[in-house]
Amino acid sequence: MNGESEARPSGYAKPVIVPDRLEALCGPTQGVVSLPRHLKWSGNSRYDLAQPGRIRDLYRAVLNEATSAEDLATYLDHEMLVRLWPSMWLPLSVRRTWETRFPALRDSRRSAA
Repeated sequence: MNGESEARPSGYAKPVIVPDRLEALCGPTQGVVSLPRHLKWSGNSRYDLAQPGRIRDLYRAVLNEATSAEDLATYLDHEMLVRLWPSMWLPLSVRRTWETRFPALRDSRRSAA
């Protein structure tokens, strides 16, 4: 496989991209990140990760708009993703696809409840 999987929810929907392994996610957890247009096509594409909530906003944008495993690996960090997962609002199709592929995410949400 080429480092990604694609799941298409029923009906017309954008595919959900997931990596083959969570450990492949090695993006930044500090500093300022600017997303390219295909990941943040409206509004402010700059994320100062020192500001409260901005890393969660960045992760949500990338999870919803990623078009490749490279997008995920560039902007997400696997440890931070597991930490943020329980408190992130995501479309049900994205949450289900990721939790089916990576049960540790589902478990982190359950243990946070």
